[in-house]
Amino acid sequence: MVNLKINPQEVTRRPEPVLENREGSRIAKSVVIKGDITTQSDIRIDGQMDGTLYSKGRITVGESANLKGKMLCSNVDFLGRMDGDIYVRDVLSVKSTAVINGNIQVRKLQVEMGAQINGTCKMISEAEFDKAASELAGVKPAAESKPAPAPAPKPAASPVASPVSAPKDQPWAN
Repeated sequence: MVNLKINPQEVTRRPEPVLENREGSRIAKSVVIKGDITTQSDIRIDGQMDGTLYSKGRITVGESANLKGKMLCSNVDFLGRMDGDIYVRDVLSVKSTAVINGNIQVRKLQVEMGAQINGTCKMISEAEFDKAASELAGVKPAAESKPAPAPAPKPAASPVASPVSAPKDQPWAN
């Protein structure tokens, strides 16, 4: 048997760990969003969303979250509910409280016992993610893209409509 006596005056508080200065956003429980969200940083969603969510950072879907639509991102910690497709460049971690009704395309998948996935799951490479992201978002990924060649001279105007270019405010646009 060990008998320890601790003098409260001798106890010192450990310093708090220094965390990386990461920018992030949070959608609270009471928030309902109808539309798309595009962010370059981490985001946590605890509310409801109906639309497409793009993030170059980590997405955390809280237990109270209820999402409908599509999600494209680098990494996800998933605890809530999703009705739609998920595309992840790196790791999708599906926790025991999660319910996903939709298809998943991911490079690495981690699933806890009790989680529900009702759909297909395809393991993909980063290049396949970039291709899927560009097809879904109508833009090309910025992380892996090469500089574009100099534009060719424009031909004379013709009555044929030209293709629509990708919006520059998307996370994978240059």
